[in-house]
Amino acid sequence: MEDLIQVHCIRHIYPDKTEVSLCGLDFVVKPGERVMILGPNGAGKTTLISHILGLLSPVEGQVKVMGMQPDKNFNHVRKHIGVVFQNVDEQIIGPRVYDDIAFSLRNERFSRQEVDERVKKIASMLGIEDILEKIPHYLSGGQKKKAALAGAISMMPEILILDEPFDGLDPKSKAEMIILLNRLNKENGITLVITTHDINIVPLISDMIYVINKGLIVTKGSPKEVFEQVDLLREANLEPPILVDLFDRLKKRGYPLEPADSIENAMEQLEKILAD
Repeated sequence: MEDLIQVHCIRHIYPDKTEVSLCGLDFVVKPGERVMILGPNGAGKTTLISHILGLLSPVEGQVKVMGMQPDKNFNHVRKHIGVVFQNVDEQIIGPRVYDDIAFSLRNERFSRQEVDERVKKIASMLGIEDILEKIPHYLSGGQKKKAALAGAISMMPEILILDEPFDGLDPKSKAEMIILLNRLNKENGITLVITTHDINIVPLISDMIYVINKGLIVTKGSPKEVFEQVDLLREANLEPPILVDLFDRLKKRGYPLEPADSIENAMEQLEKILAD
């Protein structure tokens, strides 16, 4: 299966002469994957995403998206990538939610009927039909995230990049966002690349995890593989999920347990111990 995204040991120099490097393991995303990027502030997550989007050009290293350099093929690559930035207030530019979702469609010269049909279809998918005529400024945080997501998928991209999409959401809105993103991945085949600080939701929405610390991709793997490396996570200033932390501590006390990456897995292990 051909890789959709490949990033190999990049270095970037910002206008103020700040240098940011991202080396260690290669960052690779395959079609249909749900990829999560974990790391503390300043680790290099935003630099990585900006290079994938073609917003930055590396002075060293290699970035390829769909076999092309995104900074040199910006217009073509961006047609295949949707993005939801952390601050969605800067992203939603339409006077109404409807207009924001329709923005890219109109730019691509879709007919008025095609635009209307696509906007209403996406609004129905995300359950936001009731806010299409609303002014974005007055929406709740969860509604703004959904509106930004609707705009990002209006062209049905192959890749959807989300920077801290759960930041500031209440538990109900967070759960709804996870369901929406998983549905887009499963039903529409959209590849997800997500950064987050909320490590407890990671097992619910990822196939592959990359951990970045001090400009290095220090490990990668499935949620189970990564969460077994509790000490490495703490070195990267990341507290493991509550269940993983609990089971790790119990294991160190002599209980025959392995890190649990889900409630179901935790119950299976505990039921086995109780049965014995």
